[in-house]
Amino acid sequence: QVQLVESGGGLVQAGGSLRLSCAASIPRFSTISMAWFRRTPGKEREFITAISWSGSSSYYADSVKGRFTISRDNAENTVYLQMDSLKPDDTAIYYCAAASHPYVHPELGSYDSWGQGTQVTLSS
Repeated sequence: QVQLVESGGGLVQAGGSLRLSCAASIPRFSTISMAWFRRTPGKEREFITAISWSGSSSYYADSVKGRFTISRDNAENTVYLQMDSLKPDDTAIYYCAAASHPYVHPELGSYDSWGQGTQVTLSS
């Protein structure tokens, strides 16, 4: 059974950093791409970043480019999101997502499995 568990969220001041983790119980984790999305109240889930099966390719939304970094450890079946220079607009629930293919895609529909999310709250 596929399971994604996010951790690392919390309350942080603007300008600060957080590192989110997503532990994945997925067969053949090292062959699929992974992504992070976020959602704020009243809005649809927003793509943030994705990483290919090997970690050699990644893609970022403009809103986080240069501030967030995605990485993965295939030996530990874990994907990470390093968030720096956080802004109040980054307040959201952050979700980890797994695809069934190895390619980087920003579309919501490219991902089959989702975690329950972790809350990130910025204080100004």
